[in-house]
Amino acid sequence: MVAETAKKFEALEAQAQKIMSVFIKAGHEAVAPAIIQPAGVFLDVIGETLRARTYVFTDPDGEELCLRPDITVPTCRLHIERHANPMTRAKYCYNGSAFRFQPAGAPVAHPREFRQAGIEAFGITDKAKAEAQTVVTVIDALKAAGLKDFKLHVGDLGLFRALLEAADMPVRWRRRLMHQFWRPDAFRTELKRLTTAAIDVPRDVPKELLTKLDPERPDDGEKQVAAYLESRGIDMLGTRTLGEITENLLSIVADAKTQPLSAATAELLESYVRVVAPARAAGARLRDLLRGGNIDITEAFDAYQRRLQLLADAGVDVTHADFEAEFGRTLEYYTGFVFEVVVPDLGRQSPVAGGGRYDTLMRQCGSEEDVPAVGAAIHTERLLAALTGDVR
Repeated sequence: MVAETAKKFEALEAQAQKIMSVFIKAGHEAVAPAIIQPAGVFLDVIGETLRARTYVFTDPDGEELCLRPDITVPTCRLHIERHANPMTRAKYCYNGSAFRFQPAGAPVAHPREFRQAGIEAFGITDKAKAEAQTVVTVIDALKAAGLKDFKLHVGDLGLFRALLEAADMPVRWRRRLMHQFWRPDAFRTELKRLTTAAIDVPRDVPKELLTKLDPERPDDGEKQVAAYLESRGIDMLGTRTLGEITENLLSIVADAKTQPLSAATAELLESYVRVVAPARAAGARLRDLLRGGNIDITEAFDAYQRRLQLLADAGVDVTHADFEAEFGRTLEYYTGFVFEVVVPDLGRQSPVAGGGRYDTLMRQCGSEEDVPAVGAAIHTERLLAALTGDVR
């Protein structure tokens, strides 16, 4: 057993050296972000799915920390520490461990400690070009390690966000639907709710308080909520602040006064998220769908088409790539283009590589502004399993 473990470690190291060589040759600086990170940053940005799987602990000084569940956020923090201006262009690469809880009996392809070899690029304003370069670099690294049989899957949250922006609905509904995008069942439930003539008020919300709230006067609303809680001796419990509670109540009041989402708009959104097609053909399907709904998202659509052409020009086989509108990966910090590389023996649930655009993440990590950012990581243990045929 010891000999087998040592042999696997040596194979992983040899594979990682080939991958990192490709990354460095492509202009990425090798870095080693800290394994132990402030928990707050991760818990705020990684989304519900991974939040519950992050190893969190408190040190003797009372600071809440975590074992990094991915290496993108630590690299963002490293970039901010290095550069007073986060918009400074920089490209990094890394190879190290990440940690996520897995239940007992989880597949071998999903260990609690796993290795990632990845790249991140910050401050590059030609987004389509940076995204294409990221995909090309990752595929070159996979090929250098010996992988031959794989398929590219792509999605584009930028298209969906542009569609929401162009659709006729209140801003708060756009935010709500975008928030639910990563949870298909919740998204459809929310969409159905917004098309209902009389939006239901939750049973536990006091109607006498709602009648006093005016969405146009949020500051007065917070005072009304505070007075209501105090008059009934209700203490603030849980993690939600008074401001967050008030915002939720004001949203309920505003919804009740707003005309429901039109059936045509709801059907357009439903039709969009159902689109699954070869990447090239998806462009034509999306164009027809949006034309029928009188929606203009030309800028986002042109970016999608240009990215595909850049990939094709770089030698990537986009004719066999698939587009899935609902594909957004498991990390909620992605904001635009997303992709993953899948091998037949492991399937969609265990991609060997994946990544995408995350322009708002740098602000969440401490920057005062959004920064163009795109990256990807190779799951090196899955890659080794695919190469050796050991996919138990």
